[in-house]
Amino acid sequence: MTPTLTHVALHVYDFEACLRFYRDYCGMQVVHERPGSKQDSRVVWISEPGRERELIFVLIPGGACRDDEARDFSHLGFAVGTRETVDQIAERARSEGRLIWEPTEEDYPVGYYCGVRDPDGNHVEFSFGQPLGPGAEQGDRQRLPS
Repeated sequence: MTPTLTHVALHVYDFEACLRFYRDYCGMQVVHERPGSKQDSRVVWISEPGRERELIFVLIPGGACRDDEARDFSHLGFAVGTRETVDQIAERARSEGRLIWEPTEEDYPVGYYCGVRDPDGNHVEFSFGQPLGPGAEQGDRQRLPS
């Protein structure tokens, strides 16, 4: 049997701020919550609506903030349905001081994307036109010869 990716666990420094970020920017919702190993802490599973049995993020309190390395392109990737959505997210992030990669168009399979810093310093990419998620069909058309 081939392994299947089911979750990504993030040990976060500012738990509440990270939970708000993934709710507000990514549309994720809490699907499970339980007490953490330390008093007054909790562990939360969050997911995109409808994907609760496919892929979740586990937020665990008590992590360290990441240093923002200029050449660090580690990131979590979220696909959105339109280029305009990428622009809207970038504008919001810019106004909040979170934008790390301006909206950029790159050749297939990268597409159109921007990068946003979550409260712990993790990079989150929002893209349109990649061969994954919303916009995949348009990305495939762009790649195929006319």
